[in-house]
Amino acid sequence: MKKSWVLSIIMSFVLLGGVFAPAGSYAAAADDSTTTYSDDAYSEVDTTEEEPELTAEEEDFLNYLDQLDSASIYEEKAFDALGGGFYITSSNRKSVFLKLTNTAIPNYTKYVSKLKLIKPQNAELQKIHANLIKGSYTQLEGFQLAKKAVSKTTVNSAVLKQANAKIDTGKKSIEKYHKEISAYANKLGYDF
Repeated sequence: MKKSWVLSIIMSFVLLGGVFAPAGSYAAAADDSTTTYSDDAYSEVDTTEEEPELTAEEEDFLNYLDQLDSASIYEEKAFDALGGGFYITSSNRKSVFLKLTNTAIPNYTKYVSKLKLIKPQNAELQKIHANLIKGSYTQLEGFQLAKKAVSKTTVNSAVLKQANAKIDTGKKSIEKYHKEISAYANKLGYDF
């Protein structure tokens, strides 16, 4: 009988220790220092890892990416409205016109406006960013020409051809931007 009573007390401590011990462990885990003990005394050794300081170039790049991210919301809305591109026929002319007029062009205009407001401090990043602005603005001109091409009851194929040429030219500048920004990010040690 005494044995079972001692066993139940031990089990209670084990079970209660399982409930109470984590609180102490978590509190100790929150402290990033290590305590070492010796025969005479104990001392704390700081084992926290310090984040390396960012260079001005890295900080500028990260700020640039944040600003670009906030502008990209409008680009995404514009391209979502177009459904990844558009093939214009006489039967879908009106719906393409409405998508361009109501959603794509207004959102892409906001996107280009926000891009123009981004002013990186680094000269190399400014040059790279200029390609994005140039390409995006050229694409915006292409979208506006496409809108003009489908604004009447019949599709103006000559204007539509000009629109497609503008969009392709803009796309090439944006592709150049992507290559340059990727190389720039890799130079700073970021995977892009």
